Amino acid sequence: MADRTIDQLCEDLLARREKASQGGGEKSTAAQREKGKLTARERIAKILDPGSFVELDEFVEHRCSNFGMEKTVFPGDGVVTGYGTVDGRTVYIYSQDFTVIGGSLGEAHAKKICKVMDLAVQNGAPVVGINDSGGARIQEAVDALSGYGNIFFRNVKASGVVPQLSVIAGPCAGGAVYSPALTDFVYMVDKIGVMHITGPAVIKAVTGEDVTSEQIGGARAHNETSGVAHFYADNEDQCYEQIRRTLSYLPGNNLEEPPFRETGDDPSRADILLRSIVPTNPNKGYDVRDVIKRVVDDGDFFEVQPLHALNMVTGFARVGGYAIGIIANQALFMAGCLDIDASCKAARFIRVCDAFNVPIVTFEDVPGYLPGLKQEMGGIIKHGAKMLYAYSEATAPKITIVLRKAYGGSYLGMCSKDLGADAVLAWPQAEIAVMGAEGAANIIFRKEINASDDKEAMRAEKIEEYRAAFANPYVAASRGYVDRVILPEETRAALYKALVMTAGKSDIRPRRKHGVMPG
Repeated sequence: MADRTIDQLCEDLLARREKASQGGGEKSTAAQREKGKLTARERIAKILDPGSFVELDEFVEHRCSNFGMEKTVFPGDGVVTGYGTVDGRTVYIYSQDFTVIGGSLGEAHAKKICKVMDLAVQNGAPVVGINDSGGARIQEAVDALSGYGNIFFRNVKASGVVPQLSVIAGPCAGGAVYSPALTDFVYMVDKIGVMHITGPAVIKAVTGEDVTSEQIGGARAHNETSGVAHFYADNEDQCYEQIRRTLSYLPGNNLEEPPFRETGDDPSRADILLRSIVPTNPNKGYDVRDVIKRVVDDGDFFEVQPLHALNMVTGFARVGGYAIGIIANQALFMAGCLDIDASCKAARFIRVCDAFNVPIVTFEDVPGYLPGLKQEMGGIIKHGAKMLYAYSEATAPKITIVLRKAYGGSYLGMCSKDLGADAVLAWPQAEIAVMGAEGAANIIFRKEINASDDKEAMRAEKIEEYRAAFANPYVAASRGYVDRVILPEETRAALYKALVMTAGKSDIRPRRKHGVMPG
C-alpha cells in the first residue's frame, strides 16, 4: 500500500465501483432483461432526479459461510441503497437486485435497508422501496428472518412520520410481503410484480386448489380484488411516474405542510356546467369524477386505488395550488352505497392524508350502507366504523360538500359537522335526511296511505310532501349542520376559501398513547 501512488489507489476505487455496478454480472443481467425487468440501478434512475443519486454501502458484503456461500460474494449484497431527490426534495431509496443471489435477503442486505430507513426518519424525508427478491436467504437461516423483523419494526416506527412507498417489480412472497403492506402506498407492475403469502404449489398441497401466481398475487388481482395494492402500472416507466406524482402531493414528513404549487388556474373560476352533471333525481347515476375534475386545478385528479371498491373514489388534487385528498361517493356503482371494501378504502386514505397534513375534501352523495347477509357477516359494522373513526380522529382540515343524497348513518359516515368537518357546503339539490323521501313517506304516512281509496296517488302525494319539507339542505342549514348552501358553479371558489380559512388549523386532542381502531 505504501508503494502505491494516489492515482493507483483511485484506479482501484474506480474498478471496485465498476464491479459493484455490474450486480450479478452480464449473464444475470441478461436474464433480468429477458423477463422484461430493469436493473436495480436503472429503476432508481427512473425515480430520482437525473444525477442526484448518492449510493451508500455499495461495498457491503455478506459474511455467511454456510453451504458454500463464501464462494458467492458480490459487492452490495443484492440491494442498492442511498438517497437522492425528486423534484429537488430529498428521498431515500432502496432497490433489490435480483441479479445477485436472486435478490435474497440476508443479514447484510437487511442492515443496508434498515440504515436508509433510519436516515429517512432522522432527516424527515420519504423512503421508497423497490421489491424484487426471492425472499429470505435460506443459507443465512434465522439471521435472514431477523433482517425481516428489523425492517418490519422500522416500517411501523416510520408510519405516519415519513411517507413510505413500496414498489412490487418482481417476486415478493412469504414474510417479505408484510413490509410493503405496512407502508403507505403499494405500486405493482403488471406481469412482473407478484406478491403472495404462499405460492401455488403450497396452496395445491394444502387445499387442493389449482391457481397461478398471477391469480393469487398479480398486479390486477391486488388492485381490483384484494385492495392490497394502490396503483396498477402497465410497465415500469408508468409505475415510477406514479411514484413521482404521489410524492408531489406529500410533505417530506409529518411536521411539514404539503408542497404548494402555483398552477395558474384561477381559484375563483366558476363552471356553470356543474349544474348539468348531477341529476336532481336521486335515483339517476353520474360519474362523480366529472364533478371533481371541474372543481380542481386544471382538471388534474390523481386517483388512488382506481380499480378497487368502485363505489368509492379516492385521490389527490390541488385547488388554488393547495394539495388536497379527495373522498367521494361514486353514484355510477351501487348508487354510491357504503360497503366493506369502500369503507376500508376510504378510512385508510383519510388516515394517510391526516398523517401528512393533507386537507381532506369529501364529495358526498350517499344513500346508505349496502344491505345483505354477506355484508353483515363480513363485518360491515366494524369496517363501516373505520370511516367514522378515521374522520373523527383526523385533525387535518376537513371540508365536506353535499352534492345530493345524504341519508341516515351514511350521512354521518361521510364526515358531517358532527364528525368534525370544519366546513360543510351543500348544493341546492342536496337531501339531508334520515332516509329517502319514498321510504320515509311509507313509514310516516302509512295509515293515511292505507286508508286512501287511491293508495298510489296518496303515496305519491305524501312523498312529495316529505320531500318538500325535509329532502333539501335548508333544514340542516337552519340548524347549523350546513355552513353554506352554494350554487354548483360556486364550488371551486367556496372550497378554495375554506382551504384558506383552515390553513392555520390547530386541533389539540386529549393526551393518549393511541386509540383503538375498529376491527
